[in-house]
Amino acid sequence: VTLLYAVLHETQLEYFDKMRCLRKRSAVSFLGILVVCLLFMNLYIEDSYVLEGDKQLIRETATHQLNPERYVHSFKDLSNFSGSINISYRYLAGTPLPRKRYLTIGLSSVKRKKGNYLLETIKSIFEQSSYEELKEIAVLADFDSAWCEGMVQDISQKFAHHIIAGRLIVIHVPEDYYPVLDGLKRNYNDPEDRVKFRSKQNVDYAFLLNFCANLSDYYVMLEDDVRCSKNFLTAVKKVIASREGSYWVTLEFSKLGYIGKLYHSHDLPRLAHFLLMFYQEMPCDWLLIHFRGLLAQKEVIRFKPSLFQHMGYYSSYKGAENKLKDDDFEEESFDIPDNPPANLHTNMNVFENYEASKAYSSIDEYFWGKAPSTGDFYGIVFEKPTKISKIKVVTGTEDRQNDILHHGALEVGEKIVGSKKGRQCTTYLRLGEFKNGNFEITDVEHKVLFDINCMRILVTKSQKEWLIIRSISVWTSQTPNQ
Repeated sequence: VTLLYAVLHETQLEYFDKMRCLRKRSAVSFLGILVVCLLFMNLYIEDSYVLEGDKQLIRETATHQLNPERYVHSFKDLSNFSGSINISYRYLAGTPLPRKRYLTIGLSSVKRKKGNYLLETIKSIFEQSSYEELKEIAVLADFDSAWCEGMVQDISQKFAHHIIAGRLIVIHVPEDYYPVLDGLKRNYNDPEDRVKFRSKQNVDYAFLLNFCANLSDYYVMLEDDVRCSKNFLTAVKKVIASREGSYWVTLEFSKLGYIGKLYHSHDLPRLAHFLLMFYQEMPCDWLLIHFRGLLAQKEVIRFKPSLFQHMGYYSSYKGAENKLKDDDFEEESFDIPDNPPANLHTNMNVFENYEASKAYSSIDEYFWGKAPSTGDFYGIVFEKPTKISKIKVVTGTEDRQNDILHHGALEVGEKIVGSKKGRQCTTYLRLGEFKNGNFEITDVEHKVLFDINCMRILVTKSQKEWLIIRSISVWTSQTPNQ
């Protein structure tokens, strides 16, 4: 379900009255203090989607602390926050269908001093989805009262058939539900209007999450100035299926801000409560890092290519310029690789923990080896013989553009020998040479007559530079008969 939900900015006074009562309890348990300490340890700032003036604030975040006596009981009870917050939402256009869908896409929108990208964002969501994907899409929007009426009219005219089909919903949260947004703590020496802006944004997102909690199995957050890649829903489904059996709290499909962050819908009530509890402490991007850590996901799980791109030129805060772009975004990302199960190994000197497996992963990480010599290799042994249609290998990064494979070749092999840990192929067929550090070949199944057991990157000439294998992508054509 794609649920585009722009929550108008208002919060719940009753909820905050309960929070104030919790803060008045005198006993502070050792377990609660431990949880708070874990929160501090997991403060890992990755908010690349901020204004230039916020960069100094990011550096100061690591030293910021939450008052444990004030919040320890809230942390202790976080696991019990599975119920929705009692808010009366006003429907401005459309209503949710009774059928639970696969994915909800949420947006929170505000009136900008310069520029308005919301209509283009909604258009991108629908245009980049197939007919089958549209069956699982619903879009929700919410606005400030000052421009709500005109915006709803524009949306209703441009997307009438999506509203009728239950794919587009526009809602509004009455102002009475919002907490006090004036006179808040000025953490990081933020100006008062900046504190008010980011605090209100936290509340907006909380109400959006609360509304979407029971609409689908999964939920992904976008912002209101985003362009989507083609068939992004199919790509998201494929990634979720690949993570079956593994634990995760947040999967990321963009490196920017609160764009493309995916959650299990059953976690949304807790996340909504969490944002409301700490709405005045820090920006939502930072709070999300804390939330992920508290639920025991320590590392970022980010996928490439990115499925969503920031397209806005003017920020929603004071209309300041914001030109940030995600360089991993691909407009046509439907054709994501299969990367069948395989064992990875290399005889190169690996730097720190940048081991071989990281180049074959769809997560944003890579293999890094010290200066390779002629004959060094990076090997892939597939668990099953595989018919391959396309192979793509990228070396180097933007930061280290010279750490590429300057002289190398890609080969595929058959006839595996050796024990499970030392398996390798006896014969190899060379498919081509690397050019400018990259390799790509299509129609492999027509050029290779055997089912492929192995694939290797071979260094054909020593180099002084280290080697980064940024990504290895393999597309399969069909499953061979066993």
